Amino acid sequence: MTCSGLVTVVAFVAMAGVGAGQARTQATAPPAKKAASAEKKEKKDDKKESGEAKLQMKDLPPAVRATAEAETKGATVKDVSREKEDGKTVYEVETVVNGRTRDLMIDASGKVYDVEEQLDIDKAPAPVRAAIEAKGKVVALEQATTNGKVHYEGKAKTKAGKTVSFDLDADGKPMKKQ
Repeated sequence: MTCSGLVTVVAFVAMAGVGAGQARTQATAPPAKKAASAEKKEKKDDKKESGEAKLQMKDLPPAVRATAEAETKGATVKDVSREKEDGKTVYEVETVVNGRTRDLMIDASGKVYDVEEQLDIDKAPAPVRAAIEAKGKVVALEQATTNGKVHYEGKAKTKAGKTVSFDLDADGKPMKKQ
């Protein structure tokens, strides 16, 4: 056997051993790690499908950048991204203001069409509080203003321990899917 043949055989055996070691590692990985890994891959796939791309403020088109800069004065910008929604390019700017999340959706012309702000349950209107409390204990709550219309979205944990999502109007009634 020639020297290069020996190197090829050694490389092949080494790769087979690495592959087998990976298979053993994956087979013995705890279910929680497998689930987290699968969830991470699913989120990554969702981002690819939505056309989401991470950006910096300087990368935004001029009209979008002007709006984003005006809307984020005094805020900490956490993330900026470009996405596709209904075939249109939109921009999301995730911020924190006074310790609370505030996310903006801006269309390509620079118009803010959706604002989601973290909200404490006691700040929500009484009908919204009642509707959420009927579902269970609030886990997350945001006041969203979409094209000028206010609604409340978030998650609650039921008495059975299941987490449910909700999207309610100011009267505490479920929003219709658009």
